[in-house]
Amino acid sequence: MSWFLGFDSSTQSLTAIILDTDTGTVVRECSLNFGRDLPEYGSPQGVLDHADPLVRHANPLMWVAALDKLLARLRADGVDLGRVRGISGSGQQHGTVYLAPAFADGPLPLDPARDLAAALKPLLTRATAPVWMDSSTSAECAEIAAAAGGAEAVRARSGSPPIERFSGPQIRRFYQTEPAAYDRTGVIHLVSSFMASVLAGRSVGIDPGDGAGMNLLNLATGAWDPLLLAATAPGLAAKLPPAVPASARVGVVAPYFVAKYGFAAGTPVIAWSGDNPSSLVGVGAWQPGTAVISLGTSHTYFAAMPRPVVDPDGYGHVFGNPAGGFMSLICFKNGALAREKVRDQFKLDWDDFERLLAVTPAGNHGNLMLPYFVPEITPLVLRASPVLRGAPDFVAGRDPAATVRALAEAQALRLRLHSCWMGVPPAVVRVTGGAAVSPGVRQILADVFNARVERLEIGNSAALGGALRAANGVAGIPWADLSAAFCQPVAGDTAEPIPANVAVYDQLLPEYAAFAQAGAA
Repeated sequence: MSWFLGFDSSTQSLTAIILDTDTGTVVRECSLNFGRDLPEYGSPQGVLDHADPLVRHANPLMWVAALDKLLARLRADGVDLGRVRGISGSGQQHGTVYLAPAFADGPLPLDPARDLAAALKPLLTRATAPVWMDSSTSAECAEIAAAAGGAEAVRARSGSPPIERFSGPQIRRFYQTEPAAYDRTGVIHLVSSFMASVLAGRSVGIDPGDGAGMNLLNLATGAWDPLLLAATAPGLAAKLPPAVPASARVGVVAPYFVAKYGFAAGTPVIAWSGDNPSSLVGVGAWQPGTAVISLGTSHTYFAAMPRPVVDPDGYGHVFGNPAGGFMSLICFKNGALAREKVRDQFKLDWDDFERLLAVTPAGNHGNLMLPYFVPEITPLVLRASPVLRGAPDFVAGRDPAATVRALAEAQALRLRLHSCWMGVPPAVVRVTGGAAVSPGVRQILADVFNARVERLEIGNSAALGGALRAANGVAGIPWADLSAAFCQPVAGDTAEPIPANVAVYDQLLPEYAAFAQAGAA
């Protein structure tokens, strides 16, 4: 038997993927949308409404109810879960779940006659879980930085400065606003470790991939950092699960799942990770030299790193790599929306967009854009207004071809500019997301990075990464073999760098950097 099961508990859905590593095929892929399939939780977008737009919480019982419902659906469809040899998964990063001491003290009170949500509800010390979208902790970030010796000190230790959406500031806010509930809390889990604990029927550890997104894990030691713990909340060390290796077998599937869904007794559970680290291995970018660019609503750049180099500007983050070592992640808010704004401005369709990219030269005759159609986080720009420099018609918004090229080049140049700190220029860039279908965009990326660009069509890379991690952790299948079987790019959608264009962009990069610095001031 060679089946391995991976989950992804994301913001809006729970996804499961079962792989057969003997045949190199996906046995089954199934997703459950929280808003559509669990409307009783009142979270159409995966989060609860709140009067304060900065507060974004979810009900953790919704996630375990989804687990019950998804497994019931698989079994009803005739999937023999008894064939699964190992399980792992991922969760949306940074979210925190607050639980009573009984959750950490022994086997969880899971009874096949009751559903998971009913069994676990009495163990919550906080009814809701702040998730990665929460940005209500600016004051707590400042307090942590001050107590730890400054934001730079936090970044040097944890890989990131104090960030509103990170778990440490979330925990500090809970301690300050609900001190009695904090005192009653025996263990604080991330989404990933909480879901892994439920599967194993007992509290399990946190891996370095997700743990590094807390502002609490010391990257050099792989353990919780005493200074950062003290700066965050009193007694926090006793409330955190242990930090465990990404490949750790944290337990076996609980009897609840054996009796109710037909899993084989003793099926190993491998530590879960965050969705971004899991996606890193899910797209086959587990070793340095291959970068991944997601061209979705936001643009994200992530790649494996041999050592934990931190971004001196504080925009990039460093997490643990599930395959060993570290990874970087950089996010830009002005992604697909910026492309749509330019398309609509000139009443173009996507074929027009592609045609205009093809008729404009590399360097765009000196026309440059800072694509701030919404406030930006890399670099931090609070105003929503693109900045243009160049020919009068371009600046006046009367040149569609120059504007289309300026946007595509700006998005590629900023990806390179803000990833240089890693010190690992990619030989291969793998692209996903909506704009990845564009040959023109792929060619610009190939020329800007001087790297081969490959397009991927992996829709649920985090869940796939979970299944691959289970196969590697349980069966010892090498990462290279798993990537070759399940992470292949789309044939024919590869772009090779054009040397003349590479030279243009190498010369343009410092000019664009100065333009961006002035525009962000």
